[in-house]
Amino acid sequence: MPIQGEYEPSPLSFAADQVALYESTGGVEGGTLQDKPVVILTMKGRHSGKVRKAPLMRVEENGTYAVIASMGGAPKHPVWYLNLIASPAVTLQDGANVYEMGAHEASGDERTRWWALAVEAWPAYAEYQTKTDRQIPVVVLEPTDSPGGSNAPS
Repeated sequence: MPIQGEYEPSPLSFAADQVALYESTGGVEGGTLQDKPVVILTMKGRHSGKVRKAPLMRVEENGTYAVIASMGGAPKHPVWYLNLIASPAVTLQDGANVYEMGAHEASGDERTRWWALAVEAWPAYAEYQTKTDRQIPVVVLEPTDSPGGSNAPS
Protein backbone atom coordinates (compact mmCIF):
# COMPACT_ATOMS: atom_id res chain seq x y z
CA MET A 1 0.00 0.00 0.00
CA PRO A 2 1.41 3.41 -0.89
CA ILE A 3 2.51 5.60 2.00
CA GLN A 4 -0.50 7.59 3.15
CA GLY A 5 -1.07 10.47 5.51
CA GLU A 6 -0.48 14.18 5.69
CA TYR A 7 2.41 15.29 3.49
CA GLU A 8 4.95 17.66 4.96
CA PRO A 9 7.30 19.06 2.30
CA SER A 10 11.01 19.27 3.01
CA PRO A 11 12.14 22.41 4.82
CA LEU A 12 14.81 22.63 2.09
CA SER A 13 13.03 24.59 -0.63
CA PHE A 14 15.12 23.14 -3.48
CA ALA A 15 14.12 19.60 -2.43
CA ALA A 16 10.45 20.47 -1.93
CA ASP A 17 10.35 22.27 -5.30
CA GLN A 18 12.01 19.36 -7.09
CA VAL A 19 9.57 16.84 -5.57
CA ALA A 20 6.59 18.99 -6.57
CA LEU A 21 7.84 19.41 -10.15
CA TYR A 22 8.78 15.73 -10.49
CA GLU A 23 5.45 14.46 -9.22
CA SER A 24 3.33 16.95 -11.17
CA THR A 25 5.00 15.94 -14.45
CA GLY A 26 5.44 12.20 -13.82
CA GLY A 27 9.20 12.67 -13.69
CA VAL A 28 9.37 14.39 -17.08
CA GLU A 29 10.60 17.57 -15.35
CA GLY A 30 12.64 17.70 -12.17
CA GLY A 31 13.95 14.21 -12.92
CA THR A 32 17.63 15.10 -13.04
CA LEU A 33 20.36 16.76 -11.02
CA GLN A 34 23.37 17.88 -13.07
CA ASP A 35 22.05 15.72 -15.93
CA LYS A 36 21.93 12.58 -13.75
CA PRO A 37 18.56 10.90 -13.03
CA VAL A 38 16.86 11.13 -9.65
CA VAL A 39 14.03 9.23 -7.98
CA ILE A 40 11.57 10.36 -5.34
CA LEU A 41 11.57 8.37 -2.10
CA THR A 42 8.44 8.60 0.05
CA MET A 43 8.46 7.50 3.69
CA LYS A 44 6.95 8.22 7.10
CA GLY A 45 8.61 10.71 9.41
CA ARG A 46 9.90 8.88 12.47
CA HIS A 47 8.77 11.56 14.92
CA SER A 48 5.91 13.34 13.16
CA GLY A 49 4.37 10.35 11.39
CA LYS A 50 3.84 12.65 8.41
CA VAL A 51 4.61 11.67 4.84
CA ARG A 52 8.07 12.85 3.84
CA LYS A 53 9.62 12.86 0.34
CA ALA A 54 13.21 13.15 -0.80
CA PRO A 55 14.69 13.49 -4.29
CA LEU A 56 17.69 11.12 -4.42
CA MET A 57 20.13 10.01 -7.07
CA ARG A 58 18.93 7.02 -9.11
CA VAL A 59 21.01 3.90 -8.47
CA GLU A 60 19.25 0.86 -9.94
CA GLU A 61 20.05 -2.63 -11.11
CA ASN A 62 17.49 -5.18 -12.33
CA GLY A 63 14.55 -3.56 -10.53
CA THR A 64 16.36 -3.16 -7.21
CA TYR A 65 17.46 0.30 -6.13
CA ALA A 66 19.92 1.75 -3.64
CA VAL A 67 19.82 5.13 -1.95
CA ILE A 68 22.96 6.67 -0.51
CA ALA A 69 22.81 8.62 2.75
CA SER A 70 25.71 10.91 1.89
CA MET A 71 24.35 14.37 2.73
CA GLY A 72 27.29 15.68 0.72
CA GLY A 73 29.77 14.22 3.21
CA ALA A 74 28.30 15.96 6.25
CA PRO A 75 29.20 14.51 9.67
CA LYS A 76 25.58 13.49 10.39
CA HIS A 77 23.20 11.19 8.57
CA PRO A 78 20.41 12.85 6.56
CA VAL A 79 17.00 12.89 8.24
CA TRP A 80 15.46 10.83 5.43
CA TYR A 81 17.87 7.99 6.26
CA LEU A 82 16.84 8.03 9.93
CA ASN A 83 13.19 7.94 8.84
CA LEU A 84 13.91 5.03 6.50
CA ILE A 85 15.66 2.96 9.16
CA ALA A 86 12.76 3.58 11.58
CA SER A 87 10.13 2.60 9.00
CA PRO A 88 11.53 0.61 6.05
CA ALA A 89 8.31 0.40 4.01
CA VAL A 90 8.65 3.07 1.33
CA THR A 91 7.35 4.17 -2.05
CA LEU A 92 9.78 4.97 -4.83
CA GLN A 93 8.91 6.96 -7.94
CA ASP A 94 11.20 6.48 -10.92
CA GLY A 95 9.86 8.65 -13.72
CA ALA A 96 6.19 7.79 -14.19
CA ASN A 97 6.58 4.45 -12.38
CA VAL A 98 5.76 4.11 -8.70
CA TYR A 99 6.82 1.09 -6.65
CA GLU A 100 6.25 -0.12 -3.13
CA MET A 101 9.60 -1.10 -1.70
CA GLY A 102 11.16 -2.53 1.42
CA ALA A 103 14.45 -1.11 2.65
CA HIS A 104 17.46 -2.63 4.38
CA GLU A 105 20.91 -1.26 5.05
CA ALA A 106 23.58 -3.01 3.01
CA SER A 107 26.74 -4.35 4.61
CA GLY A 108 29.74 -6.42 3.62
CA ASP A 109 29.95 -7.55 -0.01
CA GLU A 110 26.45 -6.26 -0.74
CA ARG A 111 27.45 -2.75 0.37
CA THR A 112 30.69 -2.91 -1.61
CA ARG A 113 28.83 -3.86 -4.79
CA TRP A 114 26.12 -1.21 -4.39
CA TRP A 115 28.66 1.45 -3.41
CA ALA A 116 30.51 0.84 -6.69
CA LEU A 117 27.23 1.16 -8.63
CA ALA A 118 26.40 4.34 -6.71
CA VAL A 119 29.77 5.95 -7.47
CA GLU A 120 29.29 5.03 -11.12
CA ALA A 121 25.87 6.73 -11.10
CA TRP A 122 27.01 9.78 -9.10
CA PRO A 123 30.83 10.05 -8.94
CA ALA A 124 30.69 12.74 -6.23
CA TYR A 125 29.80 10.04 -3.66
CA ALA A 126 33.47 9.01 -3.58
CA GLU A 127 34.47 12.59 -2.73
CA TYR A 128 31.72 12.86 -0.10
CA GLN A 129 33.13 9.81 1.69
CA THR A 130 36.50 11.58 2.05
CA LYS A 131 34.80 14.51 3.79
CA THR A 132 33.34 12.53 6.71
CA ASP A 133 34.50 10.06 9.33
CA ARG A 134 31.21 8.13 9.17
CA GLN A 135 30.78 5.34 6.68
CA ILE A 136 28.11 6.62 4.32
CA PRO A 137 25.16 4.23 4.53
CA VAL A 138 23.90 2.39 1.47
CA VAL A 139 20.26 1.34 1.71
CA VAL A 140 18.91 -1.25 -0.70
CA LEU A 141 15.29 -0.97 -1.82
CA GLU A 142 13.62 -4.10 -3.12
CA PRO A 143 10.11 -4.43 -4.54
CA THR A 144 7.45 -5.80 -2.23
CA ASP A 145 4.43 -7.75 -3.40
CA SER A 146 1.35 -5.63 -3.82
CA PRO A 147 -2.19 -7.03 -3.38
CA GLY A 148 -2.69 -7.10 -7.16
CA GLY A 149 0.38 -9.22 -7.80
CA SER A 150 4.04 -8.50 -8.36
CA ASN A 151 5.25 -4.98 -7.79
CA ALA A 152 8.60 -5.55 -9.44
CA PRO A 153 9.79 -2.97 -11.95
CA SER A 154 10.05 -4.35 -15.46
